[in-house]
Amino acid sequence: MTDNLVALVTGGGTGIGAAVAKRLAADGFDVVVAGRRREPLERTVDEVGAQARVVVMDVADPDSVRAGIGSLDRLDVLVNNAGGALGTSRIEDGDPAEWQQMFASNVLGTMQVTQAALPLLRRSARATIVDVSSVAGQSVYEGGGGYTSAKHGTSVISETLRLELNGENIRVIDIRPGMVHTEEFSLTRLHRDQAAADKVYEGVDHPLTADDVAECVGFAVGLPQHVNIDTMVIKPVAQAASHKVHRGPIDWKTA
Repeated sequence: MTDNLVALVTGGGTGIGAAVAKRLAADGFDVVVAGRRREPLERTVDEVGAQARVVVMDVADPDSVRAGIGSLDRLDVLVNNAGGALGTSRIEDGDPAEWQQMFASNVLGTMQVTQAALPLLRRSARATIVDVSSVAGQSVYEGGGGYTSAKHGTSVISETLRLELNGENIRVIDIRPGMVHTEEFSLTRLHRDQAAADKVYEGVDHPLTADDVAECVGFAVGLPQHVNIDTMVIKPVAQAASHKVHRGPIDWKTA
């Protein structure tokens, strides 16, 4: 690593996390990509190049978090991206194990990584925390009780932390994407049922991509330090709300 600003991206091996790592590297950051599985992390590092390195870290395991953050000697930007959804059951049929796993990654993971990172962030003139939540962090829908509860937790951490750090130079940014078509998200949520995962995006004209979200993260991080984007909600034009998605072509027109 160099003397460049350093960004840590959790869940950096795939999807939004990998895209954010690439965007921040393009913006001049040295990037640390963290996650549980080494192989996808190494693929991200291979794509980024010499500006990136791997830290194998499970955000739900406090010892793993302490060891991972302890391997760093500098940190300027933390992107809490690790998380995800499991299942689409109604609350009456919900699987407690799935709920616990979602809370462990989305809520406890965000809290534990932030706690461990704050001493390093407090040394930085560009200290910024970006929490990748979801539109599920602000609204609910049937079959999403576990995930919306967890992402409400992620967003509440952002909102509370911003109050608690008031008077310090640390920015706290809550990013809330809507429908993002990535390889892993719906496939994991729907227990590796590829047909069901494909149906989520069926007929949707231009759902968001991971690169779209990364572009927004890069914009928010790149603003002057005194400018804080408290909350950024990002949805495709086809998605008016969590429960209302247009399926069919959109006349985008041309100039």
